[in-house]
Amino acid sequence: MPRPTLTDARRPLTFEIDAVNEHGEPVPTHIAGEHPLTIYVDRQELVTLMTLGGAPEALTLGYLRNQRLVDSVEAIASVQVDWEVNAVAVTTHAGRGVEPRRVEKRTVTTGCGQGTVFGDLMADIDRVRLPADRRLAQATLYGLLESVRHHESIYKQAGAVHGCALARG
Repeated sequence: MPRPTLTDARRPLTFEIDAVNEHGEPVPTHIAGEHPLTIYVDRQELVTLMTLGGAPEALTLGYLRNQRLVDSVEAIASVQVDWEVNAVAVTTHAGRGVEPRRVEKRTVTTGCGQGTVFGDLMADIDRVRLPADRRLAQATLYGLLESVRHHESIYKQAGAVHGCALARG
């Protein structure tokens, strides 16, 4: 099956405001700006995520896969983001939305913010078995972290932003 058709609806990650310094003078500074993005799967409202908007299509696909709400990316026909209504319309090839059993149970998670986990995701994760022969050398991990540190980032521009990265290999 082909990969889904995606819009390219990225938004600027930061915007400039006038802050006031210790002398009462306006100082232009950049801040990160989060936006709500409600995910609809085959016209069924699922959840609203908060996002900076840098890659909303990838965020949507990642969320659906991470939560085990779709079996594969290939099950999705299209992902269309519309910032005028702060929504993303996901259309599957089957056209049946998310199986009700996968979303009937919701768990609110804790941390620096709250999140929502659907179904028995934690039980599914407990069943994941990584290949025993795969190893990640400490030097490789440090190398990946170093490359992330040097990457242009929102943190360098606006500060105080959480981050994550994906790596192949």
